[in-house]
Amino acid sequence: MEINFLAVLVAAVSALVVGFIWYNPKVFGNAWMQAADMTEEKMKGANMAKIFILAFIFAFLLALALLPMTIHQMGAFSLAQGELGMLPSYDTFMADYANEFRTFKHGALHGVIGGLFIALPILGTNALFERKSAKYILINSGYWIVTMGIMGAIICGWQ
Repeated sequence: MEINFLAVLVAAVSALVVGFIWYNPKVFGNAWMQAADMTEEKMKGANMAKIFILAFIFAFLLALALLPMTIHQMGAFSLAQGELGMLPSYDTFMADYANEFRTFKHGALHGVIGGLFIALPILGTNALFERKSAKYILINSGYWIVTMGIMGAIICGWQ
């Protein structure tokens, strides 16, 4: 099973694009700043190059983690490895099912599920201990649910 690294890169870039839109002051940016107790002064002192480079690296890692969540054939790949290499049954399986469930729609579904059952609980737990509001949790987890849906769509559908 080959990994489409172009799809992974595009998925990682999509996280930055969605973030640019999501956190725009005309969308959720102002509400997020208020909920996060963020001010213009705090934002001015940031090293934006460092922030965007690290955000891209984290998005790339997330895109890699989404591969087995969205492309079910990766599970068959891991199961078919014998002590001497790939088992012949893998080739037969892939001949029959290589492109099953490889759609943008299917990837988006699994990305959203990942956002709901992975990103939301992690961000929600952190926010509770940081004494952040429900608005803060909804804005940030909403971003990741949408982003992971888009990333999953790109990763699964792009063949």
